Amino acid sequence: MRFEDTLLTVLGAGLILLMLADVFHTLLYPHGSGPVCRTIMRVFWFLSRKLKGRPGTLAAPVAMAAVIAAWAGLAIAGWALLYLPHLPEGFVYGDGVPQQGDFAEAAYISMVSLSTVGFGEVVAGSPIIRLLTGLQAITGFGLLTATVSWFLQLFPALNRRRALAHHLNLIRESVEPSGIAGLEPLHAAALLESVAIDVATVSIDLLSFRESYYFREVEQRGSLPDTISYAQQLAAEAQQSPNTELLFAGRMLDASLEELAAVLRGKFGHPGDTTSAVFDSYALHHKHRQQ
Repeated sequence: MRFEDTLLTVLGAGLILLMLADVFHTLLYPHGSGPVCRTIMRVFWFLSRKLKGRPGTLAAPVAMAAVIAAWAGLAIAGWALLYLPHLPEGFVYGDGVPQQGDFAEAAYISMVSLSTVGFGEVVAGSPIIRLLTGLQAITGFGLLTATVSWFLQLFPALNRRRALAHHLNLIRESVEPSGIAGLEPLHAAALLESVAIDVATVSIDLLSFRESYYFREVEQRGSLPDTISYAQQLAAEAQQSPNTELLFAGRMLDASLEELAAVLRGKFGHPGDTTSAVFDSYALHHKHRQQ
């Protein structure tokens, strides 16, 4: 094999490995995301902060589509580079199909194999190339399944975050102006414990599905960055109560808020030595813009 062919093979294998590693760290490895996915999400996040109105809320879904396109592009280019040194001698062409040996032809074969379409006008001839096309078809099917699973796992996490924000807004509207001090202590304690569990769930979601962080909410009532400070207020009021059950619930909520702040600080770079400072930074970055 010529040096150029060896170089193309190594480069193609590298692109395929990069795609596989990125998919693994993003979809299969908890508490992580691949470099390609992370870079694309951060770029679109940066651009969304420059936009006003609905375009800013569309940035994260578009970024997810861009990540999927990047994975497909890496797979197509990588396998095409593996096929290119073997064109056209390593393939069997149907009658009337022109034999070409350029990258466009290799990319076409790669796309057909990745999508598992298999038109049949160009098929692999040598055993090694036939094995490669079969492996690519398996990769394509796996990539399709993985991306569908990604959406199915991500959007429930977003719904849990929105539900917590709505829950906090409902509590605020229901207990004002007296606050939780006007509630029966056992009922207030049970209410705060449920909020603490929801906050802890959101922390886990942000660790497991980091991409969910970059979604902005269209409705302010569903925006957790705009309402999380009220959870701090509830925790502070509860910890001033002489009732032991309510005091415990306040401490539990405060601990779950500190855990959420630690995730925002450690994984998403929000500055602040206190929980309040971290949440202020969180709210600033996700500031709800009036439509």
